[in-house]
Amino acid sequence: MSGEEEENAAELKIGDDFLKAKCLMNCEVSLILEHKYEQLQQMSDDPMNQVSQVFEKSLQYVKRFSRYKNPDALCVLGNLCPETVEEAIAMVPSIKTKGRAHDDEAIDKMLNDLSLIKKFE
Repeated sequence: MSGEEEENAAELKIGDDFLKAKCLMNCEVSLILEHKYEQLQQMSDDPMNQVSQVFEKSLQYVKRFSRYKNPDALCVLGNLCPETVEEAIAMVPSIKTKGRAHDDEAIDKMLNDLSLIKKFE
């Protein structure tokens, strides 16, 4: 984007920094913001490290609207492209056995969501 052209998110004129940026899921943003929040809390003695209202509201938003609590499972399923719940469990047994185990209905929902994404690619 040229220096003369003004950024405007409504018209998708978002600037050079964003042109090569990777899109993140809300749950991924939540993890990043929670980590940053913890860092800021540890340095809270310094008044320059106060958490802004925008930061707090952003963190609240991504926590509230995070559809998936385990983005890794979704990413693995997206890469492997299983078509059924049984196939997904066979390929990634940890989605049923780890601490954040998903039930069959949740896995089926992830697969349906992924299939919708594939349709738009």
